[in-house]
Amino acid sequence: MNKTLTAAAARKLRRFSMAALLLASTVIGVSAHAQAEAADSTEATIKKLIEPRLGKDAKVDAVTKTPYAGLYEIQIDGDVIYTDAKAQYLFIGRVVDSQTYRDFTKEKIEALNQVPFSGLPLDKAIKTVKGNGKRVIAIFEDPNCIYCKRLHKTLQEVDNITVYTFQYNILSPDSIVKSRNIWCAPNPSRAWNDWMLNGKEAPAAQTACSAPHEDVLALGQKLKVTGTPTIFFTDGSRIPGAVDAKGLEQKLSSLK
Repeated sequence: MNKTLTAAAARKLRRFSMAALLLASTVIGVSAHAQAEAADSTEATIKKLIEPRLGKDAKVDAVTKTPYAGLYEIQIDGDVIYTDAKAQYLFIGRVVDSQTYRDFTKEKIEALNQVPFSGLPLDKAIKTVKGNGKRVIAIFEDPNCIYCKRLHKTLQEVDNITVYTFQYNILSPDSIVKSRNIWCAPNPSRAWNDWMLNGKEAPAAQTACSAPHEDVLALGQKLKVTGTPTIFFTDGSRIPGAVDAKGLEQKLSSLK
């Protein structure tokens, strides 16, 4: 009799344990779901509050809670700013780990502004090949940009590279004229090098020849190219400014 009672009690205990476990799992699931819904609600509220405060034409692309300091990350037009849960304050700057000096803001901005290299209209760029040309970059340059000329001299120290030059004429109307003359030259790559390295101007282009100035200008604006030179790499990343040969080699070597 005692054995029968013990077995029955054991079965009852197992059923109770399973029910309790199922209930606990349900509660945890509901709690996680509720937390997710609450987070979504907070992010939606922040977006609704912040957008009109940033200006009439401002469009917030996303709001995400960060793992640091209770901040919410606001993604807007390829940039990142931060706010609190009530959208009462704006934090404009970089979030950096004080121990490792890892720049979280920089990493996010770079990720947001990556450009699929295969999507670039390379037929609208001047192609220059050195050595085996296996390493490939694209550069937005203005013919009147002194930093572009400095970069061009640096490129003379780099071998086995293919450079696609987008003539991004943003400095002066004269830039458009120079770029068109170079584009319409019998050998645009040589004409570009002659001008950037030696200051030798290309002959005036024939009236019938057209250059992709408007297309490149629209492309640069779409990619948020705000200055020249800007270098794009095959991994989608970019470097603004005239990087030195060592820095360029390090970046090229890091690409798979």
